[in-house]
Amino acid sequence: MKCVLIQVDKTQDAYLSEGIALYSKRLGNYTSFSTLTINVPKAVRQRSHNEQKLEEAKLIMTELSNEDTLVLLDEKGKEYTSVDFAKFISQKQNASVKRLVFLIGGPFGFDESIYKRANSKLALSQMTFSHQMVRLFFVEQLYRAFTILKGEKYHHL
Repeated sequence: MKCVLIQVDKTQDAYLSEGIALYSKRLGNYTSFSTLTINVPKAVRQRSHNEQKLEEAKLIMTELSNEDTLVLLDEKGKEYTSVDFAKFISQKQNASVKRLVFLIGGPFGFDESIYKRANSKLALSQMTFSHQMVRLFFVEQLYRAFTILKGEKYHHL
């Protein structure tokens, strides 16, 4: 199974980019993992929130295939413990999902078309984090999930 993280706009802080790169590299021992950055033109950022979400959605949809399983990282999504998230990943592997796509939207969330396309929603916490930080937290949790599935010591129970 391939895991893909799609994010809107580039990661701006070097310390976050370094952490994401570290866990992305580690994930290579367990699965095919990649990140894809959707670059939104600066002119779009001058528009209303709804227009920005719509433009982001158009760009996101061009990166998805009908066969992809799309999971939105969304504050209204389902919360998992790390062990339960590992079980979620295992279920997707057992269901022969070819490409599991996780999506972190832009600063104003997702357009309705993205919600309709999504297969599920995942919340990392009830707390609010910047979209930049969520990237690092998510990649670390994905790495943790695979180490749990392999019974490795990274996750201490």
